[in-house]
Amino acid sequence: MNLTELQARARRIKLLLTDCDGVLTDNGVYYSERGEEMKRFSIRDGMGVERLRAVGVDTGIMTGETSGSVQRRADKLRITELHLGIKDKPARLHEIMARTGLTAEEIAFIGDDTNDVEILKLVGLAACPGDATRFARAVADFHCETAGGHGCFREVAEFIIASR
Repeated sequence: MNLTELQARARRIKLLLTDCDGVLTDNGVYYSERGEEMKRFSIRDGMGVERLRAVGVDTGIMTGETSGSVQRRADKLRITELHLGIKDKPARLHEIMARTGLTAEEIAFIGDDTNDVEILKLVGLAACPGDATRFARAVADFHCETAGGHGCFREVAEFIIASR
């Protein structure tokens, strides 16, 4: 897909959804004897959420994990479209579209692995981090230069903003 077509798709986006692990985080997690303790998030990605909000684009997180760290990050960024423990991402996408009235063409998704492939095929703009698996890269329209957890969400956000 050429740049002009990517920009046209990006102009239609009203909601940017993202996976968490491998996109908002670097795929790492810290464990102690008590279990999961911490995940690392990029502050730059948080600024991407704010910048999108300023131009009228909503954001959301959809992840197969159920993590208190992700809940706290979403709370801090005032992300209300938070979907934890989602095993069937395409079904949840359809629920979001029915509830919000958005079409698939108005939604972007950033995913990095095999569990994101089906939803990446459905949205108007499919993106992946620079270090995504070959499975996600094969179906994504936009390939970030930036790796997961190091600002790839911000890279997609800035592309959407610049395309307007």
